[in-house]
Amino acid sequence: MNNNNIVPGFDDEKDDSLKIRLEKIEEIPNCIALYLNGYIDTYNSSFFQKRVARVVEAGFRRLIFNCAALNYVSSMGIGSFTVFLKTVKPKGGDVVLLEIQPKVYEVFQLLGFSQFFTVKDSLDEAIMFFKDSKSETVKEVFPKIFSCPVCSKKLKATKSGRFRCSECKTILAIDNSGQIFLG
Repeated sequence: MNNNNIVPGFDDEKDDSLKIRLEKIEEIPNCIALYLNGYIDTYNSSFFQKRVARVVEAGFRRLIFNCAALNYVSSMGIGSFTVFLKTVKPKGGDVVLLEIQPKVYEVFQLLGFSQFFTVKDSLDEAIMFFKDSKSETVKEVFPKIFSCPVCSKKLKATKSGRFRCSECKTILAIDNSGQIFLG
């Protein structure tokens, strides 16, 4: 299927280092799978961000990235995934990473980002994650005690918003559901 049929103009720009195939997930509203093939680094992360921004602008806020054929991600590429998470979370969306290669996941872990992302082994598991998260009732999450993802210092958030870690000075954000991300 042609990506432009799902997101108009998606295939207008191409990059041989990263191919992206789209698949609309019919059983979940506003959900799409993005099959990534190649690598994401400093040179093509802008291309990657622009393509995914088109997907989000088209109304998709539940993003499933199939990373089975993604063989390398630099810190700049990881930053791109974080941008997507920060874009869709306030809209009630989320990002799920699928079939992530061990060496790629290691980069997420080394940079302290692995705890921000939901990682699943199959498309069916990702779909179940979104089905289950739709029916969750929002419970009171504040005050929330958590560890800084960079330095592991115990921190306490009394409400949603942005703040700085008292130990390593990293800027963090916490949303209304208690999800923490860099920010």
